Amino acid sequence: MNRRTERLLGAPILPTLARLSAPGLLLVGFQSMISIGDTFFVGRLGTAPLAGLALVFPLVMLLQMTSAGAMGGGVSSAISRALGAGDAHAARRLVAHALVIAAAMGALFSLLVLPLGPALYRLLGGEGESLRSALAYSNVLFAGAIVVWAANTLSSVLRGTGNMALPAAALIAAALVHVPLSAALVLGLGPLPRLGIAGAAVAYVTAFGLAAAVMAVVVFGRASPLRPHAQDLRLEWRLFRDILRVGALSVLNSVQTVFTAVALTGFVGRYGAAAIAGYGVGLRLELLQIPIVFAIGQALVVLVGTHVGAGHGERARQVAWVGAGLAAAVGLVIGAVVAVFPLAWVSLFSNDAAVLESGSRYLRTVAPVYPFLAAGIALYFASQGAGRVLQPLLAGSARLVIVLAGGLLLGSLQGLFFVIAAATAAYGTLTVWLIARTRWQ
Repeated sequence: MNRRTERLLGAPILPTLARLSAPGLLLVGFQSMISIGDTFFVGRLGTAPLAGLALVFPLVMLLQMTSAGAMGGGVSSAISRALGAGDAHAARRLVAHALVIAAAMGALFSLLVLPLGPALYRLLGGEGESLRSALAYSNVLFAGAIVVWAANTLSSVLRGTGNMALPAAALIAAALVHVPLSAALVLGLGPLPRLGIAGAAVAYVTAFGLAAAVMAVVVFGRASPLRPHAQDLRLEWRLFRDILRVGALSVLNSVQTVFTAVALTGFVGRYGAAAIAGYGVGLRLELLQIPIVFAIGQALVVLVGTHVGAGHGERARQVAWVGAGLAAAVGLVIGAVVAVFPLAWVSLFSNDAAVLESGSRYLRTVAPVYPFLAAGIALYFASQGAGRVLQPLLAGSARLVIVLAGGLLLGSLQGLFFVIAAATAAYGTLTVWLIARTRWQ
């Protein structure tokens, strides 16, 4: 057992959780620049491109959630449990298996989204200029899906050892490249061509490619304890299963989450482009808190996984509850502020009165239940560390059922926003109840 693992097992929970979360929390600020920056730059092109960005956003969210939070969680969980059990050889072999999975999943995203994107965006209400904008952005970004998968998988490998600082630094550097490059390519600044909305996608893939290169140098460097030896490159189903038993169910959970978002976008699309644009702007703030919870969640994956691997199940549960409480506090602060001052956020991206109205109504209705969302997501990550993700999956299924039933039955935009709030509260409450009834060993 290496010294870093020993420290994770013996240190006080809250200070250790805060220390492991700190690099990710710093990263949140820089990654938020990407989301805000792209929305701002594309918003300067008009309402239709902004609506196109909202149409593609659920699939971009799926790409990130599956590669970083879902399968990435499976990678971090497997490596942390191996190290917790003192098996460095298994940890090295898991690196090779994780990268094979990343290559296959990245290729699958490209093969599915590129041909099926037009039909999906039409189904969500895209037409005319908004549909053309969506395709211009989507085709470039998903052609480079394998690059995003490689970066997020290498990041998860490093986090599985408890090294949170290095992947955060690489992704921060990527964000610092992305924002000015996106501005230049979207708006045609300086010597770079004006690519419109496609420029944001070019910047996205380029920045992740640079981050992947940096982390690959670290993981495969001669001094790296994770560098696979020649004998570690032999593939074995047992090790794929160790990652996939967490990662595959987590991917299913992510697909379910994004299908919920897609269904909601389709329901909102019945009320026009301004409603979609306003909902998309409001949703971006909701999703900006997810990287904050993700930072806490990645720390939970490592801490819980290490403790479960070492046979300390009860302390692993204590770690999970502390992390869930911390995440809920973050959601409470963000939700309270934007519920009272929604225009402070929505007006950053549009001056269209209809967009301002729909975005403000969404935030006033949904923001108060952000603590439920944050707690549920934190416990989902903790469950990944324990290798037990069925309970959060069931809670997500309940949320989807409520959204589909409410969206089909209710006939007003405000009624739909109430359904979203009720489904989110049910998700958080059910996750807490199910985890409380589960023992981790």
